[in-house]
Amino acid sequence: MTLPPERRGLSTALGLVAIVLWSATFAVSRSLAEKIGFVTAGAGMLIAGGVLGCLYVAIIEGRRAIVFRLPRAYLIGCGLLLCAYMVCLFLAIGLAANRQQTVEVGIINYLWPGLTLVFAIPILGAKVRWSFFVGIAMAAAGAVLAPLRLSEYSAGTLLENLRTNPLPYGLALAGAIVWALYSVLSRRWAGGAEGGGVPLFTLAAGLVLLALRPAFHETSCWSLQAAGELAFMAVFPVMIAYAFWDRAMRLGNVTLVAAVSYLTPLLSTALSALYLGVDLGWNLWLACGLIVAGAALAREAVVKTKP
Repeated sequence: MTLPPERRGLSTALGLVAIVLWSATFAVSRSLAEKIGFVTAGAGMLIAGGVLGCLYVAIIEGRRAIVFRLPRAYLIGCGLLLCAYMVCLFLAIGLAANRQQTVEVGIINYLWPGLTLVFAIPILGAKVRWSFFVGIAMAAAGAVLAPLRLSEYSAGTLLENLRTNPLPYGLALAGAIVWALYSVLSRRWAGGAEGGGVPLFTLAAGLVLLALRPAFHETSCWSLQAAGELAFMAVFPVMIAYAFWDRAMRLGNVTLVAAVSYLTPLLSTALSALYLGVDLGWNLWLACGLIVAGAALAREAVVKTKP
């Protein structure tokens, strides 16, 4: 299916907006999780964002039936992947021992732009030069560097950090893999289709987290700030950003949007440092730089992607 240039351009631009909105995810989610619990925070923002998105599609756009005419592989496969990603994301944020570790797992999670290109090779038929693998290796080095504490650089220190609290790092890495798969498979299974299933997917993910809440015995302390953070997350990073990204992956320029998404680790780390009051060591900035530069190098090595 050939799309008009203006429609393809708009979809690409919406993907770029999604990247900016996502940069606030780790900072605001961690702050909210400290007040009401990370599972409660995740469930609340996803359910609210999913309901708002469904209402928008049904009432404003009047396209209720379009969602259910989308390919079954997209609805089931991408729906399950988005649910899995959300669970990994909010568990990684909440299980981080402190705000410093939240920034670290955030950096690891942002391996997904490079991984998106990795999966584009077998799934979308992308062709790459040898420098692609150098870029991916650089990004992986950044992910290894992030968990190391300032002035304590050794393999033993890394292993100790991972041994002490390995789950958030593993969940962040799993989330990066799952989201990269989602981004590529949404193009493969529903590229060119009108409408998307993101509102339903996010609502389902919120219900999954809500079902998990009793297992974590959380205590929620609500305040005006907590309500504001929840509203912000539900409307912008959840409702708007995920819908924009889904459209960009299906209808826009995938390689361009993926390339710009490499800046997300830097934007997210800077916002996290400001909002959470985290004193970032140079290792975290170096880790960000390696991930951004590695993903950019990998992008430049992609020579062709099937439409």
